[in-house]
Amino acid sequence: MNTGVHVGIAAAALLIPTALTGSWVASAAGRLETAKTEVSDAPQVAVASAADEGYCSADLKKVLRRVLQSCGLLSNGEVRGCQPLEAKNVATVAGGDFNALFLPLADRAGIIQFDKESDELDPGDAALLDRLFADQRGASYFFVVARSSPEGSEVYNRDLSQKRGEAVLNHLKTTFKDPDLDKELGLLWLGEEVQQLDQEFCSWQRSGSAETCQPQDLNRSAFIAWIDCRL
Repeated sequence: MNTGVHVGIAAAALLIPTALTGSWVASAAGRLETAKTEVSDAPQVAVASAADEGYCSADLKKVLRRVLQSCGLLSNGEVRGCQPLEAKNVATVAGGDFNALFLPLADRAGIIQFDKESDELDPGDAALLDRLFADQRGASYFFVVARSSPEGSEVYNRDLSQKRGEAVLNHLKTTFKDPDLDKELGLLWLGEEVQQLDQEFCSWQRSGSAETCQPQDLNRSAFIAWIDCRL
């Protein structure tokens, strides 16, 4: 009789912890599933990170990286640009290939067209520049490529191209007062040395009129675009 009682007590002692453990495990699993559901239903916090858009080809990344390192972003917070002789080392691609890099950006970029021999932004130029710069959409880098048409000497056009790029930069500084501008903007001026833009670019967003879309008109310009690529 005593032996049977002892066996029963021992069996109960084993079964009770086992049952309790099973209950705890089931309860914990239920709480975990509830927590997962709550997390999935909760609003997700946006995490800022560089995108890799479809236009981010290997060649574009190479040019972008070199422009940002050599022609735009400095550790002391100043912004400068690259002149054409430096640009040849930055681009490392032929003029036509360099221009073609930006064709996939047609819906994202714009062309600021200047008057002949001018580096001043008119109201139409400023309006397009302001609209495109404000439309950042989380992009990391603002690219400015200033150009000039072949009229005049090479040195004159190089200087004019630089002034056009700096006009864009100064307008952005004054208008937006963006504290991160020196970390975002890459400035490149090409003078007339890199192959000229052709009428394929007439369909882009431009500040010029329909009547001013000959190659010489397109190349009195500054190409501007926000670009978001993982570098």
